Amino acid sequence: MPLTSALRIRPALLAAGSAALLAVTAAVPSAAAPAKAPGAAPGVVLEWYDTTARTVAATAAPTQITNSRTWAISWIAAARATREAPAGPGRAGFQDAAVASAVHDVLVALAPARRAELDAALAATLGRVPDGAAQDQGVAAGARQAGAVLASRAGDGLDPASVNAPFAVPPAAPGVWQPTPDGYAPAVQYGNRLARPFLLERADQFRLGPPPALDSRRYRTDLAEVRAYGAADSAVRTPRQTETAKFWFGSSLTLYTEPLRVAVARSHRSTADQAALLALFHAAEVDTQIATSDSKYTYLRWRPVTAIRTGSLGTDPAWTPLHQTPAHPDYPSGHATYAGAAQAVLDALAGPVTAPFGFTSDTAPGVRRTYTSWRQLTQDNVDARVFSGIHSRTADEAGVELGGAVGRYALRNADRLFGEL
Repeated sequence: MPLTSALRIRPALLAAGSAALLAVTAAVPSAAAPAKAPGAAPGVVLEWYDTTARTVAATAAPTQITNSRTWAISWIAAARATREAPAGPGRAGFQDAAVASAVHDVLVALAPARRAELDAALAATLGRVPDGAAQDQGVAAGARQAGAVLASRAGDGLDPASVNAPFAVPPAAPGVWQPTPDGYAPAVQYGNRLARPFLLERADQFRLGPPPALDSRRYRTDLAEVRAYGAADSAVRTPRQTETAKFWFGSSLTLYTEPLRVAVARSHRSTADQAALLALFHAAEVDTQIATSDSKYTYLRWRPVTAIRTGSLGTDPAWTPLHQTPAHPDYPSGHATYAGAAQAVLDALAGPVTAPFGFTSDTAPGVRRTYTSWRQLTQDNVDARVFSGIHSRTADEAGVELGGAVGRYALRNADRLFGEL
């Protein structure tokens, strides 16, 4: 059953959670094994997945959500173009041409400096598609959808200048976010909450409840944990925990590029459904980052380094976290919201368990981590931000909750993504 059809007929299951959807294994196969034999050439979706990854890496914007937008627009256009394929013997060629054309045209528009490489990639793909009407119509469909999606997202507020719109820091007070050492940089990502989502109705649609009160047991527990385990000179953090912190310190978009590729590579789905999975994943992640900024800048919870250095609970002006604190509020953790949304989408569309896969991280050279479920990635994200000394566990767990809510909403509303935006 096609991905989009499965989502249409199972809104109740999705509302109950992605695990229920996965019970219907005939409709949603598990990513238990590679779809192709080792050494086989990648299909068109993986080929253009890799092209997208290389393009984004080479021309990366300074704001993660802007790069997520590039992925989302590229693959929404591809998914919509594949849906135009007519039945018959030319369908596969049409879809291959449509994916290549759509992603090519979006990336050329958003990363024009890579035009030569993208033109060469398009020529290589089309060189394997039989000449004729199917190829011509697929190229035309891809170009048409690329233009339409790009036009629909113009002025959406996800450019770097809009994302980092100025934010007036409130006066210092207990619990209130202030710029953090080292550098005391101005707040970033405030403008995310002002941007236009792909599927959410509004940025505050899944706004979290407030963080724990400063006189609560949960707050004291959180602060004690991050003070002990997140300190640069921690005496209790194990080498494995330090490795976890370093491994997951980098960009969530970069860290999830390989796991998402694994999910696609092991999928037995059609070209159209693989493109739809990628489109839905990245659109959900853009919306998650918008929702994260809304909660962060609603509650303005101070970071652990500020709480420990200036707060009333065991004040230690010399305390230093393992990693430098990012310049935005604690609650919720953006890494955790990204992980929560990723898990929701991948659990539902790739299956919650997969054969072991490993990948590396730019922030932990020489380390390779192996996983067998998307939930394990989420849990490592939660732990890592505490071990880095930059988030409370409550901020991490609330982030997973928020990301999961956005991801499940995206799954329930997938059809809207592939029609008019």
